[in-house]
Amino acid sequence: QTMPPPLSTTINIREPRWDQSTFQGRAKHFFMVTDPRNLLLSGAVLEEARRVVEDYRAGIVPPGLTEDQLWRAKYIYDSAFHPDTGEKMILIGRMSAQVPMNMTITGCMLTFYRTTPAVLFWQWVNQSFNAIVNYTNRSGDAPITPSQLGTAYVSATTGAVVTALGLKSLTKHLPAIIGRYVPFAAVAAANCINIPLMRQRELKLGVPVTDENGNRLGESTAAAQKAIFQVVVSRIGMAAPAMAIPPVIMNVLEKRAFLKRYPYLNAPLQVGLVGLCLVFATPLCCALFPQKSSMPVSSLEPEVQAQIREKQPWLETVYFNKGL
Repeated sequence: QTMPPPLSTTINIREPRWDQSTFQGRAKHFFMVTDPRNLLLSGAVLEEARRVVEDYRAGIVPPGLTEDQLWRAKYIYDSAFHPDTGEKMILIGRMSAQVPMNMTITGCMLTFYRTTPAVLFWQWVNQSFNAIVNYTNRSGDAPITPSQLGTAYVSATTGAVVTALGLKSLTKHLPAIIGRYVPFAAVAAANCINIPLMRQRELKLGVPVTDENGNRLGESTAAAQKAIFQVVVSRIGMAAPAMAIPPVIMNVLEKRAFLKRYPYLNAPLQVGLVGLCLVFATPLCCALFPQKSSMPVSSLEPEVQAQIREKQPWLETVYFNKGL
């Protein structure tokens, strides 16, 4: 029995395993990243994955390590540690918590949309959760100050609640099914407020832009605007199926004798339907745009263009991390 040859040290585990220039490759990557089972991993398993990844990056390959084991360790590591700072992320802020957390919150928003206190409470819970996720997955090494966090959180919560209550009063005279879409409109509005505010530092100071080898060339606010726009689109896309499909199904089911006989099944059914949509919508909408986004140098601000021309006059395209 001979040992298999040791694993080559040239696998680039800083990048995802699958080709990120294709939608399919990005979708495979995000199905791994958002896998809720990662939440159940013990601290010891996380530390072991971190050790494998850090050793491998330093050129140390434990004997008998296979390529599949290496990638598994990388995805466990990525699911729990921040890519730029390396710190362990808050459990409910991790991408793997997106499906279980969103499914519970969205299911409740769709179930308890009839009374004003319930609308207020669930929109507030949702925005609190969003603030934690946005803070945990912030791009780059840019620290967010507590006051910026507070402003974004209060504005998004207010925006969501005002939209929800405003639309709720407008839909009073419309068919019941329309009222069920109020939570979605409120969430979409809040995303448009929340994400730009949470990342306002990037809009003011820019995000780091690099060449394809990752050499930092400067900070661009034009890149920050593009990054934030893409994130807003994919977040609204993520919420859409979960908030658009279950209401139609529930509207039909609630007219049937079964749910009238067992009304307490309403919330668990909603949560289950939402969960089913989210398991697919979350990774697929994360995959809409490449994580490592790019734009032509000619679209950047003039002063950043000048900076780049000094260093690399022939460069056509810059890259930046869009955040999630």
